Amino acid sequence: MTIRTPFTTNSTAAEVLAGLDLTGKRILITGGTSGLGLAAATALRDRGAEVLTPVRAELDLADLDSVEAYAPGELDVIIANAGVMAVPERRLTKIGWESQLATNFLGHFHLITRAGLTKNARIVMVSSGAQLRAGVDFDDPHFDRRPYDPWVAYSQSKAAEVLLAVALGRRRPGVAANAMAPGRIHTNLQRHLGPATMRALGAMDDDGNLIHAEGYKTAEQGAAGEVLLAVSPLLEGVTGRYFDEDNQEAEVVPGGPEPMTGVAEWSVDPAAADRLWELAEEAIRTR
Repeated sequence: MTIRTPFTTNSTAAEVLAGLDLTGKRILITGGTSGLGLAAATALRDRGAEVLTPVRAELDLADLDSVEAYAPGELDVIIANAGVMAVPERRLTKIGWESQLATNFLGHFHLITRAGLTKNARIVMVSSGAQLRAGVDFDDPHFDRRPYDPWVAYSQSKAAEVLLAVALGRRRPGVAANAMAPGRIHTNLQRHLGPATMRALGAMDDDGNLIHAEGYKTAEQGAAGEVLLAVSPLLEGVTGRYFDEDNQEAEVVPGGPEPMTGVAEWSVDPAAADRLWELAEEAIRTR
């Protein structure tokens, strides 16, 4: 049964959390010092939660040794919010992983699977509607043979994040893991996009000024989905699902190159989730 919530695309994180007492909750948010992560952290702290927002000097998701060294203690929630988008040229980490897949997926995989989680902990994977446009290419995930495309690489990494939520829901009893798309918001995620691309997205005017075109959200609105999945009683026990920018569970649809709504079949395929999990474990074990 598809889950429906009382919230909308315009709901804010504060509205989702209204009336909740989060005293005693320990929540880790990667990328929590700016943009969506900061908005989520602020709203959660306002309701009494202890929120950890490590900077890159403490926790570099592209570096598995850095992830291994980070020790946040026992956690009730991890919000995997940090990420990179549309890196213009192919970059590999020191273990040979394409940088977007390494940062957005593998770093979070290592952080989450080695973390000390409380009973009934929750994991939130901050994905994107981009997961509709490309799934994980298991034959060539790092673009060793196919031409590198920054948007295909980004889409692959976002599909991988949804697959991680699916896998965690099946492999970690008691842990609720879900993925979400925050929608279009002006954040540091767009740092690799040039003016022409920003104008094509309706995010910049001809004078180079950022604009909130139709369909754009504020950071507080984008963070609503993060905190909904992280702590709302409405989603108690829910796992392995994907929620769209309207804060509703998305319908499963065929993926493809054109923009559309929903979550791609390849992003929630249990067999692909298992295969990706095994690929990640091997990468960590043999690094």
